[in-house]
Amino acid sequence: MFRKLLTVAAACMAPSIAHAEWQQGTSEHFIVYADDKPADVKAMTTRLERFDRAVRVALNLKERQVGPNARVRVFVLPTMTDVQKMLGDKNANVGGYYRRWPSGPVAYVPAQSPSDSGRTLTPRMVLQHEYTHHLMYSNWGDVVFPQWFTEGFAELFATARERDDGSVVIGAVPTYRAYGIDRMNDLPVERLIAAGPDYHDGMQTQIFYGRAWLLTHFLMFDPERAKQLAAYIGAINSGKTPAEASALIGATASLDLKLNGYGARKTLPAATFTASKLPIGEVGVRALTPGEAALMPVMMRSQNGVDAKLAKEVVIQARQLAAPYPDDAGAQNALAEAEFDAKDFVAANAAADRALAADPKSIHALIYKGMAQMALAEKAQNKDAAVWTTARRWFLAANKIDPLYSWAPQLYFESFAQAGQGAPKSAQDALLYAYRLSPHIPELRFQAAQIFLRDGRTKEARVAIEPIAYSPHGGSLADRAKKAITVLDSGDTAGAIAALARSDDSAKPQDKKN
Repeated sequence: MFRKLLTVAAACMAPSIAHAEWQQGTSEHFIVYADDKPADVKAMTTRLERFDRAVRVALNLKERQVGPNARVRVFVLPTMTDVQKMLGDKNANVGGYYRRWPSGPVAYVPAQSPSDSGRTLTPRMVLQHEYTHHLMYSNWGDVVFPQWFTEGFAELFATARERDDGSVVIGAVPTYRAYGIDRMNDLPVERLIAAGPDYHDGMQTQIFYGRAWLLTHFLMFDPERAKQLAAYIGAINSGKTPAEASALIGATASLDLKLNGYGARKTLPAATFTASKLPIGEVGVRALTPGEAALMPVMMRSQNGVDAKLAKEVVIQARQLAAPYPDDAGAQNALAEAEFDAKDFVAANAAADRALAADPKSIHALIYKGMAQMALAEKAQNKDAAVWTTARRWFLAANKIDPLYSWAPQLYFESFAQAGQGAPKSAQDALLYAYRLSPHIPELRFQAAQIFLRDGRTKEARVAIEPIAYSPHGGSLADRAKKAITVLDSGDTAGAIAALARSDDSAKPQDKKN
């Protein structure tokens, strides 16, 4: 009886979206899932793709090839409250968020804001802020940035606006940060560049983001000051002290006065890029199959990340919702992931088989098939090399279909440690290839650093872990990276390798919240 009650409760967790008319928008860099009209989903996906292009043109970024499975998956939820529930904190001051999983980046944003006033942070701005972070991590993964610049830079592009003629304007004032922009006395530059915000203090966070935006705008929209900014970031990455680095941008009391004067101007400089300079590829949209739509609540929760307790709740919901769709690849893929998270590896393997029967080229099914087989072998303490070789072939098959997706070669490399075997050079090369594909994945940086250290490539190892060590959102990963750097600087390479060794808390990288 109790189990039946749990099943009914799970089915009611998200009644408004369980059987919705979900659409999937696809473009070169995005996969958008939304319960909306096809035309609106296509328009949103088009805007995102044009925004990506505008940022790349503005920053002269070299285009990176992105495989179909490595695109940013954007889940559009009905309201901001739904986003906060998905995050797991209904009281969080969060309008949207982005996560960097080894399986690929995901973002959650609301379809509606609490208010449509000009001073409100809109879903479009939230997503542009988060995607700017993604571009920063992906294109400058080896660079250490101070937190004020990381957030100010994202805010600078968050307000980018597409005009009716297809042009994009970058540099508008984030009016939703108006309260914090001119609060010089509450957060002078010296303090702004020294520490990050207290996310539990909404007012302090508002001031931090406003002042960070103002300083970033002030420095980036003037050619000479932009050179100072580049020198400042270069100094941070070359080992200069904070005082030596901040002197390069004149971080003194006089800069506070200049900033306040700059922010008080009636108009501030902006950059406009015409539609002709922002060509984008094809944007498609399709309705999800009935099975995919039914499993959307499961898919969103699984890809958001689950702990052991939540996994048990999600899998109950997944089993019920997937039961009517045994021949639907999307439904069975969602079930396979939920079963795997709940540690029912036999069921995960069976669901992956059903997904592959419906779609033999499903990357998700190939990967979960391999992971389920490895988990079963590990659970049985099976050391038969042939069993592990068979399991690895699923990752090789996935890599053959999408060679630009880093998760398959990463799993191939990890399988040797899971089997209690030393990784051969081919597996190490596969990991380094994955690292080059996805430098924004912290776990890949850790693993690459270990390979570099074993090969005596200490400089490359240091480059790999420094951005994690000094990440304000690094958590335990940052602590371990700092320890490894300290040990490495003392000449103890073996100790640095040990400090970087994977543990449970590194299996899922820290999320980035806004």
